[in-house]
Amino acid sequence: MTPFPALSLESAAPRKRLSTLERERQITAGAIRFFSERGLDGQMRDLAKHVGITHALLYHYFPTKQALIDRVYEELFEGLWKTEWEQILDDPKLDAPTKFKRFYIDYAKAVLARDFVRILVFSGLSDRYIPDRFFELLRTRLFPRLIRASRRHCGIVSRAKPAARELELLLGLHGGIFYIGMRRWVYQQSLHGADTPEQDAVYINDRVDSYLNSVQQILYAAPSATTQRIA
Repeated sequence: MTPFPALSLESAAPRKRLSTLERERQITAGAIRFFSERGLDGQMRDLAKHVGITHALLYHYFPTKQALIDRVYEELFEGLWKTEWEQILDDPKLDAPTKFKRFYIDYAKAVLARDFVRILVFSGLSDRYIPDRFFELLRTRLFPRLIRASRRHCGIVSRAKPAARELELLLGLHGGIFYIGMRRWVYQQSLHGADTPEQDAVYINDRVDSYLNSVQQILYAAPSATTQRIA
């Protein structure tokens, strides 16, 4: 029996002509999927095939690979940041447990996503470009706020620059939450049979409580002469 001839996409349906903005969005979305699967060392020619466009058209919109990686960073990393998070952490009416839990539960919805986790790891294993930029954002807009909230929770008022031990203990909390995504999207391991996104808020609340319960014992049990207790 003679097989039916393959039906080409062009004969099946005419291609929709995309606007410049739509095409850029198509390429960026395709690049995010491609880099999360292949890593940032993936070739632009292969990326063009993945997106379904010509190599020349890809370079028309993004003249260099670095330009495309910059767009991926802006879309997937910098674009996730919410000013509402800063407002929560700066709100003097909220106690530390409420601040930490509200922030991290919402933050985790973005950073525990597959593409975010895998691209961050792939970049860290190559040129560190994306982790370096993202951690600079965290160092300037997040970690100082969390340190201030931690100090106030323990009755300490200080404008001193965060000490290495303060930051390391905080990174134990921050990194522990991110490790949920590492297990899920890099190691692909469920250590206890219930590692699902629906349980993330429960695990985050547990980690926050553990951090806040231990931080005073470890760091602030005996305030130094440069600090004073809040009345």
